[in-house]
Amino acid sequence: MANKRGRIVGSVIRDNIIELLYFMEKSHAYELAKTYKKVFGPISIRSVYYNLKKGLELNVFEVRDIQKVEGNFSWGTTAQRICYGLTKSATPKADPKLKEILTKLGK
Repeated sequence: MANKRGRIVGSVIRDNIIELLYFMEKSHAYELAKTYKKVFGPISIRSVYYNLKKGLELNVFEVRDIQKVEGNFSWGTTAQRICYGLTKSATPKADPKLKEILTKLGK
């Protein structure tokens, strides 16, 4: 019997992001990171971006919208926000407790 090598495909962080996107319908990485911190605890923005990218590869997330935002940023006057949503292959648990928490947060 051959052993599989490499990392496990599953991720607790990605599963939690799936749950958040189920109730939020679509969101960009920064908003997901802020909401994740309030609901599940500390997380780095890099972890959010990594799991969104990996979720795109696994066909769990899809790009729903790309927004150009005007502002005074350190890199210039515009920023690009990529909004993500769930695909049909995502399997959220749809926990009603999470919906209640997000409702209290105004999400």
